Amino acid sequence: MHMLNQAIKRLRYNFQLSIITFMGAFGIFSLTPYAIYRAYHANYTVAIADSFAIFSIIIAVIYAWITNNTVRPGLYLSIVFSATAAIVTINLGINGFFWVYPLILFNFFMVSPGRALLAMLAVLSTLVIYNIFKPDVIFSDNYQMTSFLVTCLLASILSFVFAYRTQHQRDRLQQLAANDPLTGAYNRRVMTKELHRATLDRRSGRAYSLIIMDLDHFKHINDSFGHAIGDQVLIDFVSIIQTMVRENDMLFRHGGEEFALLLPDTHQQGLLTIAEAIQKTIFSKLISPAGAVSVSIGGATLTASDNWEEWIHRADKRLYVAKKMGRNCYKVTD
Repeated sequence: MHMLNQAIKRLRYNFQLSIITFMGAFGIFSLTPYAIYRAYHANYTVAIADSFAIFSIIIAVIYAWITNNTVRPGLYLSIVFSATAAIVTINLGINGFFWVYPLILFNFFMVSPGRALLAMLAVLSTLVIYNIFKPDVIFSDNYQMTSFLVTCLLASILSFVFAYRTQHQRDRLQQLAANDPLTGAYNRRVMTKELHRATLDRRSGRAYSLIIMDLDHFKHINDSFGHAIGDQVLIDFVSIIQTMVRENDMLFRHGGEEFALLLPDTHQQGLLTIAEAIQKTIFSKLISPAGAVSVSIGGATLTASDNWEEWIHRADKRLYVAKKMGRNCYKVTD
């Protein structure tokens, strides 16, 4: 029962995994009777193509569930199904046309809109080229071929527009769910998730460090010059930090004028180095109408006994010490 609940939860929160699972199940139940029927009537070419497609679905869905990677199995199934649809249409003629239309929808669900459109153009080009060399095998005449191509292209283009728009909206929703709308830094929800993940990852021996940063006297900037100026200071602060960190470092807005920086593969010496660099760079580059803006920094490396709350608490305690020391400084050791 627990495994079933976990599986349902994964399907609920992983859109692409749910798509590849349900489309895969639909494909198996749809193709299996046809594979049996065609084998029974000695149409072995189509039966083998259908059977290979069914086998491919099973392998791709299992791979997606084990690895949580849906891009590769989706692309693989798109290629297999496109090739299968072309083979079936070549062998069955007009009776195979009907499989091309669900293929259009399948491809636009499984892969990016651009790849789906290319896959459909490849299938249609294959059928046209085959018909040029072997006329009257697939299409009874050019009028039938033209009608088929026009309807398929129209369906493909409409599906492309819908899929492209849907993907854009889904990406935007994911960004809104993960990023602070003002600064673009990751939000606190993502921070909690990534810190927890880091505590699990330390079993592999990977080192992690965490920095907590608080802009000094930020309330004075807001009170004296307004929130619009304060917001711009926050945006500029994040821009400066992002130019200093590595690609796999993660910057979070912890709350208000407080930010956190997760540093993978960083030991104590690296933590000292980046804390000093941030403190000096911010004071020299971050300017408000009140003058230079400074930052107080606390930091901690992840220990073997830390959970994520204890880890961030140690970094917060050192931030408090840095503030007590007069601000515009860092404290990353006891």
